[in-house]
Amino acid sequence: MALPADYEHDVGHPAPWFRHEGPWTLDEVLALPEDLSQRIELVDGTLLVSPLGTGRHQKLVGDCYAALRAACPPDHEVMPGLNVGLSGGRMLIPDVTVNRAGFRGLLLPVQDLLLAVEVLSPSTRLQDLTLKRTLYGEAGVPFYLVVDPRGGEPAATLFVLDGVEYRESARSTGGVLKLERPFPVTIELSP
Repeated sequence: MALPADYEHDVGHPAPWFRHEGPWTLDEVLALPEDLSQRIELVDGTLLVSPLGTGRHQKLVGDCYAALRAACPPDHEVMPGLNVGLSGGRMLIPDVTVNRAGFRGLLLPVQDLLLAVEVLSPSTRLQDLTLKRTLYGEAGVPFYLVVDPRGGEPAATLFVLDGVEYRESARSTGGVLKLERPFPVTIELSP
């Protein structure tokens, strides 16, 4: 497939974010050309750019998505890789979301987000465990699920919002996570 004549994101030219000066705005990020090879998130005017996960990472994302979708109540739906708009022009992209049913736009309002799922990877581990956990909590996201693929058996922990901070609510055992909240579901985490 031929690229448009004005397209400059190839081997000889820097990606659009390398030519940008100053802090980024949400409108500028949303106007970037679609790039399925990486995730581009926005926090306080700074881009967080990370490559897509490995096959193992994507398999765990799929495991979570499939189990959550099968158990999800009809007033909510499960989506992969959805842009979530937070206050202050911030935008995060959880690996999987459970949100109010019916959203078909470009930027999900954070108040419609019930559960954010992040599968850790080497390039996002610190952000997922600290920065994103804090931002989701401050934004009032009721549930945060973290899946850790390190080691032989993947582990998952569900956090529930308590004020503006999360506390642990459930932890997987034997590669299986059984939840009662936000709705009953069993997620089998394939190695």
